Amino acid sequence: MDCRAKGGSPGFKVAVLGAAGGIGQPLAMLMKINPLVSVLHLYDVVNTPGVTADISHMDTNAVVRGFLGQQQLEDALTGMDIVIIPAGVPRKPGMTRDDLFNINAGIVKTLCEGIAKCCPKAIVNLISNPVNSTVPIAAEVFKKVGTYDPKRLLGVTMLDVVRANTFVAEVLGLDPREVDVPVVGGHAGVTILPLLSQVKPSCSLTPTEIDYLTDRIQNGGTEVVEAYAAAKFADACLRGLRGDAGVIECAYVASTVTELPFFASKVRLGRAGIEEIYSLGPLNEYERFVIIFHFGFSCSLFL
Repeated sequence: MDCRAKGGSPGFKVAVLGAAGGIGQPLAMLMKINPLVSVLHLYDVVNTPGVTADISHMDTNAVVRGFLGQQQLEDALTGMDIVIIPAGVPRKPGMTRDDLFNINAGIVKTLCEGIAKCCPKAIVNLISNPVNSTVPIAAEVFKKVGTYDPKRLLGVTMLDVVRANTFVAEVLGLDPREVDVPVVGGHAGVTILPLLSQVKPSCSLTPTEIDYLTDRIQNGGTEVVEAYAAAKFADACLRGLRGDAGVIECAYVASTVTELPFFASKVRLGRAGIEEIYSLGPLNEYERFVIIFHFGFSCSLFL
């Protein structure tokens, strides 16, 4: 009997697609304790009932409902304000990014078709790797059915940001919560570029420290702290939806900041999703070289 399960508090409706996976389970728990969430839908093709039972007994306001299998996808998505997608397989030893793409592309396509039909105005946080490829796929799905809004499709690169904040804080001897490192580019290997010249609080890093930190941030692993980073980014989106001012994070989005159609940039979040995309800002010689070398931009980008 769930006749009163309408949502225990004012807030937003959030769906996690892939909620039974290694990222999805801790992410579901973190979203359950977020005070801005009133209804939490957990969807997966396996094991959702057990995860839902565990999460739903937590004594926080969000009402949790579970959905199992393709036949329940539309029910899981109807009426959602934010959809978070960690669904798919993680990159395993020996697996190339092409292998990962071939599996996860089909999963993302199916889920985005459901979103287009059931909650076309939802803000979509896409975590499924490789983000550099799955975000453009999602965009094409939405374009095909006429629901594409680039302001509402965000590839989650917060993992790179939290790593950068932590690693830079270690070098500087600071609390990571006091450090802010913009990370631009993409979400794979050398496409990840921490803008260490723009670290807040302002600091001076040696060339050796810059090389060490850049390499460590680019190659920090695959799933480590992914759920935490995803929940932190989702919270930023929720605060934007609520109307909070000055919610600025980095994400992989459609933009004209560079010559590429998608690029991880600093964005300001609000009621419409992305409300402003910021330019790269002043770059040092090292950062300009990396961007030109790895992305093939013309030097005119920096003039």
